[in-house]
Amino acid sequence: MDMGRFLIETHLRTGRPIKDLAAAHDVSASWLFKLLRRYRLEGPEGLAPRSRRPHRSPTRIADVYEDEIVAVHKALADDGLDAGAATIHYHLAQRYGAPPSASTIFRVLKARGFVALSPKKRPKSSFKTFVADLPNETWQADMTHVEFGGGQLYEVLNMIDDHSRLCVASRAMKVVKANDVVRVLHKAAETRGYPASFLTDNGLIFTTGRHHHVAGVTEQELFALGIEAKHSRPYHPQTCGKVERFHQTMKKFLAMQDIESPKQLQRQLDRFVEYYNEVRPHRGIGRKTPAWVYHAREKAVPSPSFVKVGERRLRFDRVDRAGRITLRHRGRLHHIGIGNAYSGWRVAMLIDGLDIEIVGFDGSPLRRLTLDPTKDYQRIP
Repeated sequence: MDMGRFLIETHLRTGRPIKDLAAAHDVSASWLFKLLRRYRLEGPEGLAPRSRRPHRSPTRIADVYEDEIVAVHKALADDGLDAGAATIHYHLAQRYGAPPSASTIFRVLKARGFVALSPKKRPKSSFKTFVADLPNETWQADMTHVEFGGGQLYEVLNMIDDHSRLCVASRAMKVVKANDVVRVLHKAAETRGYPASFLTDNGLIFTTGRHHHVAGVTEQELFALGIEAKHSRPYHPQTCGKVERFHQTMKKFLAMQDIESPKQLQRQLDRFVEYYNEVRPHRGIGRKTPAWVYHAREKAVPSPSFVKVGERRLRFDRVDRAGRITLRHRGRLHHIGIGNAYSGWRVAMLIDGLDIEIVGFDGSPLRRLTLDPTKDYQRIP
């Protein structure tokens, strides 16, 4: 029941004083006097409930920034970049000391029709995530395809630091080969240093162990640098989820650019990486930039696989299923036979020039030989 209308009509019908009605029904007398004035000026329509919201609020912060919020959103979206409320808040914070909160920015975007609500997703609390404790503790690497210029198809090799999400390398080429992975790794290390471990899927550019039972070019180089080679479980891309997610963000950006040549593609990749690393706040690292998180802690380093023992070098390896280990000499890969009986053994190689002594971890001697640099396979005599 509309109490105000009822009491005013009772006053008009019975003549009972307003103050008596207010006291009897535990309402404000001034409110009833206000309603009575409205009735006398407007008639029965004056008793209808009215909104108490003010017509304008000079102190409402969203009104001051509303046009700028929309402008930043459009600029980011037109460039294929993340244009959500948190990102806009980050950019406004660079310009002003106290911009509207992310929730306020979201309400402005929603009111202006820039937000399309998505169906409910799996709650974040149900996901179990793994993050490296230190920068350079693990780099994730993967290759993806991009199309540009009306049908040209190129491959892009991306490398991401697991701890900070920093993109350490993003290189486009017609076809990515194992030698390209090694080359890009060395180039990235010139400015970032080498990682302690290298996580990839089981693509042939990263590993051949599952297919040919011998270490590939990438794995051999990682071992020589003291970098641990890690691989995801087959058909389980979630293990390399950070670099997979980077692929999506990168492709969204590239789709909004006018790219006609491979050189233009690489220039846009470089532009995107700079923005992604230095400017864009990342949700996965507390809305900080990857560059900030990367530089905030000391960096992990590789564990060298070569150790000096007197005048000889000590190198560790594992005997593959074919009974062989591998060794690079002057850039050429050599396969050294040990015997199928030792498949899976961890062994140590004492190397003095071309003279090699191979022993098991229990100290048992397995083989001595003088490497023949002209032969790829050093067979058991």
